[in-house]
Amino acid sequence: MSDSHCDEGQAVWENPLVTRYASGEMASLWGDRRRYRLWREMWLALAEAESELGLSITPEQLSELRSHIEPINFSKAAEYEKKMRHDVFAHLHTWADQCPLARPILHLGATSAFVTDNTDLVLMRDSLELIEQRLVALIESLAAQAMNTRNVVCLGLTHLQSAQPTTIGKRICLWIHDLLMDLDEISRRKNLLRARGAKGTTGTQASFLELFAGDHEKVRKLDQIVARKIGFAESYMVTGQTYSRKVDSQVVAALAGLCESAHKAGNDLRIAASRGELEEPFEDEQVGSSAMPYKRNPMRAERICSLSRFVMGLASTASQTAAVQWFERTLDDSAARRLVLPQAFLATDAVLVIYTNIARGLVVQDAIIEKNLRNDLPFLASERILMAGTTAGGDRQSLHEALRHHSHAATAEIRKGRPNDLLQRLKSDPLFASISLDSAMETSGLAGRAPQQVEDFISGPVAETLALHTVRPKDASLRV
Repeated sequence: MSDSHCDEGQAVWENPLVTRYASGEMASLWGDRRRYRLWREMWLALAEAESELGLSITPEQLSELRSHIEPINFSKAAEYEKKMRHDVFAHLHTWADQCPLARPILHLGATSAFVTDNTDLVLMRDSLELIEQRLVALIESLAAQAMNTRNVVCLGLTHLQSAQPTTIGKRICLWIHDLLMDLDEISRRKNLLRARGAKGTTGTQASFLELFAGDHEKVRKLDQIVARKIGFAESYMVTGQTYSRKVDSQVVAALAGLCESAHKAGNDLRIAASRGELEEPFEDEQVGSSAMPYKRNPMRAERICSLSRFVMGLASTASQTAAVQWFERTLDDSAARRLVLPQAFLATDAVLVIYTNIARGLVVQDAIIEKNLRNDLPFLASERILMAGTTAGGDRQSLHEALRHHSHAATAEIRKGRPNDLLQRLKSDPLFASISLDSAMETSGLAGRAPQQVEDFISGPVAETLALHTVRPKDASLRV
């Protein structure tokens, strides 16, 4: 059979965050086309502001720039960069070739960080907006699941060992609780972002002060006008050549914090799946294992954990980058930032897309949950039995000692592969004759106020938060 019609695949490595995991929307935000268009928009904003403040920049020059924002000749820019070893200068010359009239006034008074830093701040602002919307949509989906399962009593686990029962809905509320904290931090980081503005080579605005013949007020206004033109209310009041890389570190830390929460939930889902209690959505033709056809692996929760660990690791690099910047700037931030910033957002976006997919299609196996609960129920009811016996006039210490003795004996039987016979042992002990042991085995009430806690939490802080965030993102489907 001829292979002539088969795809050959990519000859070079492609980032799987783009090809497999992140949404097309987030990938487009960080794509070259948008980045380099934004560079041109920065140059245009500067030229417009300088013209408005009286520099000799003509309407014809500005018109030429506006009409040539696109297309971008990426091949020519690559040729320039190969010769110049400077990406900003390469794109500056590429655009200047398209705008010969405006060539003399392009980049007037600016340094490379004017275009790169202001662009990165726009990219982070817009990406945080998308992350915020996705996080709100996730919380909304989890809240619906929490309400639907608020009365589904399940075995609690502390130290990964059997503990006092809770409900599935209450567990989901624990996930939401952390996500609300993350939403606050994501929103805060977005709202704290400022433009770098027009600050010059070392942040002193010396070049602009020269252009405006020592007029400090015009230089102040230039900074303000540029900030507004690129979508910010204001700029950072002080910078070096770059805005502080601590801004990046704090933003990536917020993304890593969100991924911490997702990782915890992902692990919980994986453990619940191993116990047969919860399942991810599973498509008709989905394959769990190439060797074991019966497998239904929690691969989406596993992917959440994998991608979350990646983002948590990136936070360390962002922190180190901020720590090692010398004085007004060093260029050892550049390569790391090209890797860290887009990938932190792409991976976090992917985590939220996967997590939302699970939240909306979560399968709750009530029968298995009930079975697992009843296997340990005699032990779990021991405190209830102790209270009932004491209330009926029994000696609390004697009852406790008898319960301890019978529990250990029942555990020994279980370890031999036999059924839990604690209930039968108690029924045959006269010390417990005054207690309705069958009533003590009822699951109702064992989860305490868990159902009411869910209702209070979802109708209170969760509903209040959702009411404050009314914009929802476009749905992004899983590709793999």
